[in-house]
Amino acid sequence: MTAATAAPLPYRVAERRHETPDTVTIRLEPRGPHLPAFAPGQFAMLYAFGVGEVPVSVSGILTGGALQHTVRRVGAVSRALWASEVGTEVGVRGPFGTTWGLADAQRGDLVVVAGGIGLAPLRPLIRAVRQEPGRYGRLNVLVGARTPDDVIYRSELQEWDVRFRGVCVDRPTPGWRGRIGVVTSLLDEALFRPADTTAFVCGPEVMMRATARELADRGVPARRIQISLERNMRCATAHCGHCQLGPLLLCRDGPVVAYDRAAPLLAVREL
Repeated sequence: MTAATAAPLPYRVAERRHETPDTVTIRLEPRGPHLPAFAPGQFAMLYAFGVGEVPVSVSGILTGGALQHTVRRVGAVSRALWASEVGTEVGVRGPFGTTWGLADAQRGDLVVVAGGIGLAPLRPLIRAVRQEPGRYGRLNVLVGARTPDDVIYRSELQEWDVRFRGVCVDRPTPGWRGRIGVVTSLLDEALFRPADTTAFVCGPEVMMRATARELADRGVPARRIQISLERNMRCATAHCGHCQLGPLLLCRDGPVVAYDRAAPLLAVREL
């Protein structure tokens, strides 16, 4: 166990931006020595002093050790983090977990499929690919949400040229001009050569199962379909066992797991 994983370091909330009524993105800047560099797909343990600690995926990797986290208010800790005003001190541990493995995806096409706040851990990956477009083939970003009001990173979706072609919602509101339905329906719009494609999928588990199966049926190799799994992570150091999924401890062996490894585990009900 390293110092970075044992005790939280103090970070300051430097910016707070609303994404949806119940979701904010906060920028955290170190108040002294900062944690080792994070990679796309990894997560941090965020500590709201006096409340507790929760795992939150990194949604932005910035210069000088600064990080971005997109937080939805759900439980007591996430509510405290969601409500943190600029200047609030937050404890941060990490980095933890496996990465999206972009190095293995070079020169091939990429399919990024996100459901709801699942776009948050995929955002650093999309940014990394856009910074070095010559290393990769075609980038497809497909986003699903419950309603138009639940879509996060709206301005960036336009920069990524996603717009309405790559976004669908379950329940439209008046004026919605995009697709309606499940996110897998957007695969018909994507441009990729299945045998030479790497897919990155994050969202509700039922959505990830359906998306991974659809991609595999279209010819994307199961080992090249990467999904981000979520379980109850407490220690983040593979000691407490709360995040166990079959033989995996997701804080150590995940959250990013290849579909060929995850498929038999996800097929077991209540595992």
